[in-house]
Amino acid sequence: MNIEKFLKTIKETKLFTAYNTNVDAVKYLKDEDVQRLVDMFDHNEIIERMESYPRIIKDPLDFVARLVYSIKTGKPAEVPMKEDENLQRWFDSIKYDEERMGGQAGIVSNLMATLQINRIIVYTPLLSKKQAEMFVDYDNLLYPVVEDEKLVLKKVREAYKNDPTKINRIFEFKKGLKFILNGEKIVAKQSTRFIVASRPENLRIEIKDDVRKFLPDIGEMVDCAFLSGYQAIKEKYNDGKTAEYYFKKARDDIKLLIKRNKNIKVHLEFASIPNINIRKMVVDYILSSVDSVGMDETEIANVLHILGFEEMSEKILKNSFVEDVIEGAKILLEKFKNLEVVQIHTIYYILFVCREDNPLSNEELEECLEFATILASSRAKLGNIRNIEDLKEGLTVDHNKYGDLLKKIAKEHSNGYKVVLSPSRYVETPKSTVGLGDTISSGAFLYYVSLLNKKEKKNEREDGRD
Repeated sequence: MNIEKFLKTIKETKLFTAYNTNVDAVKYLKDEDVQRLVDMFDHNEIIERMESYPRIIKDPLDFVARLVYSIKTGKPAEVPMKEDENLQRWFDSIKYDEERMGGQAGIVSNLMATLQINRIIVYTPLLSKKQAEMFVDYDNLLYPVVEDEKLVLKKVREAYKNDPTKINRIFEFKKGLKFILNGEKIVAKQSTRFIVASRPENLRIEIKDDVRKFLPDIGEMVDCAFLSGYQAIKEKYNDGKTAEYYFKKARDDIKLLIKRNKNIKVHLEFASIPNINIRKMVVDYILSSVDSVGMDETEIANVLHILGFEEMSEKILKNSFVEDVIEGAKILLEKFKNLEVVQIHTIYYILFVCREDNPLSNEELEECLEFATILASSRAKLGNIRNIEDLKEGLTVDHNKYGDLLKKIAKEHSNGYKVVLSPSRYVETPKSTVGLGDTISSGAFLYYVSLLNKKEKKNEREDGRD
C-alpha cells in the first residue's frame, strides 16, 4: 500500500478547526496504582457511588467510582470536574507521566500539520504560552488574530495571549489491568482511558467577537471545518449567560463561516457528554447545521435516545451489534437532511453511512476509511504521529480478525444506502488511546473532502472541454 498516494490526495486541502484545546496530564495506570486508589476508601462506598453514577466529579470518591466503572466495563469516559481548590490540589498531588496536547481541535491541527496538508487555521478561545507551545512548529499551522482591525494569520506559537491553561487529567489503562474490589477481582476488558475534564468558568466555547467578524474571510481560505468541544459548554455561567446563548452563537459561527463559500464541508466531532441537556443542544443546534458527524457507538446510542428512538439506543448500548449501529446511522440521515455522512468508529471498525446519491463511489469511501485506520494504528502503536515516516509503522499492523465478517454484515445492510466499513488495524496493547477517535474522524473526513474536491475539479475540466 502506498502511503505517498494517500498524502498526495490530501496535500492541497485547507482546514479550519475549533474550539477545544487543553494540556493533557497523562497517567499510565498500573495494577498497583488502581489498587492504591481503591484502598483509600471503603470498598462498599465505592460500589455505592458507582451505582449512583456521578456525572460530575465533586470529590475523590466520585473519581475512583467512575474510574473503576470505566475499567470494569471497558468503556472510555470523560467526566467534568467541579471547580474546587481542594479537589484541584488532590488531583495535582498525583504524579503524572507526561504532558501533551489535548482537545480535539489541538490534536487534529497538530496531526494535519504533521501530514503537511496545505493549511490549517486553528482557533481556540484560550491560548496561553504553555498551550501554544503544545502545537507543532510548522509554517502551515496558523492562528487568526486581529491587528489594526485586519485579520492576520500567525504561527500558533507566536499568537499566545495572557490566558490561563486548561488541564485535563487522563488516566490510561491497558487490557488485562487487574485489582481487587471488595473481594472481587476486576480485570480491564479493553485498553482505553478515563478523562477528568477541567471546565473552568472563564472558558467559553466561542469565537471572540474581534475574530468572529472575519469568519466569512476565513471561510474563503479553507475547504472544510472540523468543529468540536461543545461538551465543555455549561448550562449556566456566573455572569448569567446560558448554554443556549453559546449554542446559538456556535450555530451562527457555522453560518458565518460558509457565508461566502457554500462549498465548505463542516464536520461535527461528537464527544462523551454526561449532561443530557447539553447533549440535546448539540443535536438541536449543531448536528442540524453540519454535513458530517463522527462518533463512537455509545455516542450514537445517546443521540438516538435524545431523538426518541429508545429501543434502538438500548440495543446498541447493550450489544454494540454493527447492524444496529448501521440502522441508527440511517435514522440520523433521515432525520437530518443536512447530513451527507455519518461516521462511526469503534475499537473494531470505522464505518461510513451515506445516502445512495453520494458523489463518491463505495471504493472511494473505503479509501477514506483505510487512510483513517492507518493513522489510528500509527498513533496507537507509537503514542503520537511525529512525522510522515511514522505512518509506515501503522501499515505493519494487521486488520483485526473480524474484518471479513463485519464487511459482509455492512454490505448486507446497505439497502438503498452506501454503507462502507473498514476493519480497524488492531493494536493489542496501544501506547495511548486518547485522541484515536479524533485521529480517525479527521483523517476520514479530510480524505473525503479531498476526493470530493478532486472529483469536482475533474468535472469542471471535462465540462470545459465540452
